[in-house]
Amino acid sequence: MKKEVAVIGLGKFGFYFARTLSELGISVIGIDSRASRVQQARDVLTQVYRADATSADALAQVGIGDIPHVLVSVGDSIAASSMICLYLKEQGVERVWVKAVSPDHQRLLYKLGVDEVIIPEQFAAVQLASRVAIPGFLQYASFDSDLSFQELVVDRWAGRSLRDLDLTNRRGIQVIAIRGENEKKFRFLPGADHVLRKGDHLVVIRRTNDISEIRA
Repeated sequence: MKKEVAVIGLGKFGFYFARTLSELGISVIGIDSRASRVQQARDVLTQVYRADATSADALAQVGIGDIPHVLVSVGDSIAASSMICLYLKEQGVERVWVKAVSPDHQRLLYKLGVDEVIIPEQFAAVQLASRVAIPGFLQYASFDSDLSFQELVVDRWAGRSLRDLDLTNRRGIQVIAIRGENEKKFRFLPGADHVLRKGDHLVVIRRTNDISEIRA
């Protein structure tokens, strides 16, 4: 069964989110009340509707309840995003993600039963700060913000196996992928007897709050 996602609000954030999903092969339905945004998205998304999403009837008419995952990105209107989320949950949408404008807005949305709330500026700032504090930082693990991915380049560990290094117990990190110095693609879940070579790139998962330097 092909994945299907709806994006309500095709401003900058909503449009780029929808376009990226579409480029990844996911069927995306866009909804916006502005004709110019609808026109912009017509050649990019699977379907685009010009509709007022703050109307429960309008949402029902586009069949929103049949779409399992909906992102709401309607600008700075806390009232509008809250009403839309309420209607989405009432009409049976399984997962509702929303762009919020402040921590208070975020708390309100979670109380309405929203599954995920994103504050883009806050997220971008934290990501950037983490890249400064943790060299090689890639991103947070999607299932737990207390965990992060980091890329390391092997030097001191060259010639040693993962079993010998015992990184999970000694350093609190887990190697999940390896790419050789001249290789283009990562190989995932390496075995314990894999011997590292100088220049190997490792992707490890570690605790976000542990900013101690790891010299590979």
